[in-house]
Amino acid sequence: MRARWPAAVSPSPSCFSNPWVRGGSLPLSAFVRAAAFGAVAALPATTFARTAFRTVEGRALLAGMAAHSLLDLRAPLTTGYGLMLASLAHLVGWPVVRGGSQVLADALVAELRALGGEAVSGHRVRRLAELDAPVVVLDVTPRQFLAMTDDLPGGYRRRLARYRHGPGVFKMDWALDGPVPWRDPAVAGAGTVHLGGTLEEIALSEAETAAGRHSPRPYVLLVQPHTADPARGGHTLWAYCHVPNGSARDMTDAIETQIERYAPGFRDRVLARHAMGPAALEAADANLVGGDISGGLASLGQFVRRPVWSPAPWRTPLPGVFLCSSATPPGPGVHGMGGWQAARLALRP
Repeated sequence: MRARWPAAVSPSPSCFSNPWVRGGSLPLSAFVRAAAFGAVAALPATTFARTAFRTVEGRALLAGMAAHSLLDLRAPLTTGYGLMLASLAHLVGWPVVRGGSQVLADALVAELRALGGEAVSGHRVRRLAELDAPVVVLDVTPRQFLAMTDDLPGGYRRRLARYRHGPGVFKMDWALDGPVPWRDPAVAGAGTVHLGGTLEEIALSEAETAAGRHSPRPYVLLVQPHTADPARGGHTLWAYCHVPNGSARDMTDAIETQIERYAPGFRDRVLARHAMGPAALEAADANLVGGDISGGLASLGQFVRRPVWSPAPWRTPLPGVFLCSSATPPGPGVHGMGGWQAARLALRP
C-alpha cells in the first residue's frame, strides 16, 4: 500500500505558525466528533480493519498505517494511529522538505537567531547545572533527564524511572543506479511505501516484535525521497523495520528480501548501502533509547501518562524546568506541539 506525498515544501518562518493555537474555543460539534472518533480509535486495528473493510487491500492499507505506532496491532489505540495517519495523507499529504531535512533545521535556527537567540552545536549537556538560565526547556526523554540532575523529588523520580520504551528500528539507506523495479509501476510515484502484504501478515510481524522476537518477514516502511524532491538528484532510498528494543541483529537481508518480493532485481540496482541498528541510532541521538524512534512506548497506559500522569506533564517539579520531547503529549511526530505546550507554560506570569 502507498501514500503519496504532495510537492516538496520549502520551509520559511511563516510555516512555523499554527492556526489551531491562536486562541478561541472549539464549537460543541467538534467535541462530539472528537468523542465519536475516540470511541473508534480505541479499538485494535485488527478488529476495526476486519469490521470496516471488505477487501484485502483496504485492510492492508489500514494495517500499514497503524503499524507506525510500533505496537501489536491487536492492542487498543492502534486504530486511532492508523486513521489519523490515513486522514492526514488524504487531507494534507505527508510533506518532505525540499533539499533534505537539514534545511528545516537550518530554517529553525535562522528564525531563532533572527529573534536574538543563540544556537550552540557540538556540545552535549550532561548536567542541568551547566545551563545558567531562568527557564530551561529540555528535548530529552525521562532517562536522560534523570541522569542530568539529582534534585528531583523522590516520587517524581520514581514515576519517571517507570517510563517504558517501545521497540526499536533497524534503518537502511541505499544509493541505486536506477529506479526501484517495482512489480506495480504505480508504486514508483509514491513517496512512502508500506511493504508487508496482508493485514494478517503485518499484524503477525508487529506481534512478533512486541513479544521481543524478530520477524522473518518484517513490515518495512520505505521512502523514495526523490519522488517528491527530484532536485536531490540520483536514486536514493531509505527504509526501516521494527525490531525488539536494543536488538543487535543485522536485518539487512530481511529488509532487502522483503523489497525484492515486490521489486524483483532490486539488489542488482544497489551501488552502496548503509545500515544502522538500535545501538548506532542511540549513539547518534541519545533520545533513541534502544532504537525507539517514538520517544517511548505508545501504549494506552503511556498515552494518558506521558511521561507522568499530570494535567501539565511538560512542567517538572524543578522551578523553570520543562520537558518538550516526544515523551510528552501529544507524543511522536513532526508537529512541535510538545515544545509549544512547554513554551506556553514557561511564558506564564
